[in-house]
Amino acid sequence: MATLDNAGADPRKGGFWFGALLGAGLLTALVGGTRPAIAQDLPGVTATEIKIGNTNAYSGPASAYGTIAKTEAAFFKMVNDQGGVAGHMINFISYDDGYSPPKTVEQVRRLIEEDQVALLFNTLGTPTNTAIHKYVNQKKVPHLFISTGADKWGDYQHFPWTMGFQPSYRTEAQIYTKYMLEQKPGAKLAILYQNDDFGKDYPAGVKDVLGDKYAGVVVKEVSYETTDATIDSQMATLQASGADVLLVAATPKFAAQAIKKVHDLGWKPLFFLTNVSTSAGAVMTPAGAENGIGIITTDYRKDPTDPAFANDPGMMEWRAFMAKYMPGSDLSDNNYVFGYGASTLMLQVLKQCNGDFSRTNIMKQAANLHDVTVPVLLPGIKVNTSPTNFHPIRAMQLQKWDGKSWERFGGVIEGSSP
Repeated sequence: MATLDNAGADPRKGGFWFGALLGAGLLTALVGGTRPAIAQDLPGVTATEIKIGNTNAYSGPASAYGTIAKTEAAFFKMVNDQGGVAGHMINFISYDDGYSPPKTVEQVRRLIEEDQVALLFNTLGTPTNTAIHKYVNQKKVPHLFISTGADKWGDYQHFPWTMGFQPSYRTEAQIYTKYMLEQKPGAKLAILYQNDDFGKDYPAGVKDVLGDKYAGVVVKEVSYETTDATIDSQMATLQASGADVLLVAATPKFAAQAIKKVHDLGWKPLFFLTNVSTSAGAVMTPAGAENGIGIITTDYRKDPTDPAFANDPGMMEWRAFMAKYMPGSDLSDNNYVFGYGASTLMLQVLKQCNGDFSRTNIMKQAANLHDVTVPVLLPGIKVNTSPTNFHPIRAMQLQKWDGKSWERFGGVIEGSSP
């Protein structure tokens, strides 16, 4: 059973509820004596089901990312249609937090304390995950492959229950800075960033490379709040600084605004854009596809609009999934690719559990991924984790927008966070 609360099918408030619920008779048998310790020993797990919790921004300033969780719900439906994992159906419960940290806290407490999920998967957003970081680790709930590249999600020593998924934003910024120095000696850099740990990782990465030259190269830094209506004034301030290079660390809504404003101002900087806002469907087209020509970014995923991947086996697998489980979706939106890739990795962990879905074993398996191939990652990029490596993906490739798609250039770049 898969129902959407926002469509009025589920009486719960505040989000989405996906999954097949156990019949009352089986549930009574489990609670009534057959496995009296199961709820205590294996939260979110019964003889036939495992509950996975998620929060995402189905509404609010980052609602473009809502497609990610919808993809994940469809993916787990596919898994259930194929028989589940080790005899267990996946009950994926996803709630809307509107990209609001207080709402995330409320919804995650609900997932853990009321729904009693076995784990959290791909919860979205840096400020939102920051709000639940300590709580989830205190509760010892696996907090896996979260949907943000903030560098701190790899801190296995202090937060052993939290693991990131995508490459570090800080490493990404280091790559842009090195490219800038090669291509434009004497550059004057302006930075727009979201005022939270997501945005702040970008100036930090630039500083890693520039060191004591930072103040001489970076002529202006300006931040914005997710509650801002527009960033027009910030963009005008950055242009007025005399910068000839621009780095934008913004979520899709504000990234599209930045691209359009740079064009409207007649400003022509060397333009770097965070890879979390490179979706052709969600960002580049709304900003005006022609307006973004020449923008440089990085990615670790295959671009669904890249002709080079038209007959790629991994992307054909993704397209077949989309056609069957998400018909009518915008195939130019790489957020669907992201959701599919993260779900594929989550499935790998569940398979490695070999039917032992205790929280401790789930975390152990997540920290023991070796050269895992994810079909939608770029050629040459594989997933690796260990008990001392909670950054599953560390490699990226530079690419440039040509008005229709992202054109990759150079080789795959391995990065590691300081």
